[in-house]
Amino acid sequence: MMDPLTRFRRDGWLRFPAEPAVLAWAAHAFPAAVDAAMDSANAHWRRCGGSWFVGVDVLPNDADGRVGDGPDLCGAARDFTFMLAEGALPLHRAQISICYPGYPQPMAGESGAAFAFRRDRDAAHVDGLLAEGAPRQRFLREPHAWILGIAIASGGGGASPTVLWEGSQTIMREAFRRAFDGIPPELWSEVDLTAIYAAARREVFERCLRVVLELQPGEACVFHRQLLHGMAPWADTASAPPCGRIIAWFRPQFAALREWMSEG
Repeated sequence: MMDPLTRFRRDGWLRFPAEPAVLAWAAHAFPAAVDAAMDSANAHWRRCGGSWFVGVDVLPNDADGRVGDGPDLCGAARDFTFMLAEGALPLHRAQISICYPGYPQPMAGESGAAFAFRRDRDAAHVDGLLAEGAPRQRFLREPHAWILGIAIASGGGGASPTVLWEGSQTIMREAFRRAFDGIPPELWSEVDLTAIYAAARREVFERCLRVVLELQPGEACVFHRQLLHGMAPWADTASAPPCGRIIAWFRPQFAALREWMSEG
């Protein structure tokens, strides 16, 4: 039987069943997540006609994942991230991604092509590559070490589940290696990745299996930092709790860009 680390390196992701400790963490984080979505100070994170709350860095957790007087974030998924980073990277304030029925809706400033990609290709992306300028260009700005997702509330089957392309990190990694070839790591953030990124995504769509990940509360997933992933539209048949479908995402960053292309 293949060990988890070998499987992760092959597939680019792992799913972890719910555990009492993670369920306790999710229960304690739930009201803070809902409050963050309702806070007028976070109104700028409401996107796609109000059908998606992006919620970057809005969960008031500490470096151990603790929210208020709640428990530290622990469990098998968190233990696995310790192994990936060869130690405990301090956690940032988590992103709280909340979807509601009707996602996605057209968004102000979003082109027709961009909306179609969101609707038809799940807005597939690699985290840390930010779009800047006009026309939009992609640059490596955030060298994430890994991606940890924890389900806090579920809308049932079809409630804008997370989507990933299995094994896509291998294709994306090779594309980035070519883009950065011969360039000092300290200059990688200035390399325009737009064309090579788009070509690599097309290759992924042709060659990799699209996996729909319906996480239930307390379940967790860990993604390779270069895994192509996204979020599916809300299905007409999905149920809708008043709070929406809620996932907390942790994406701590390496101290140096060169680590983003390291093994692991």
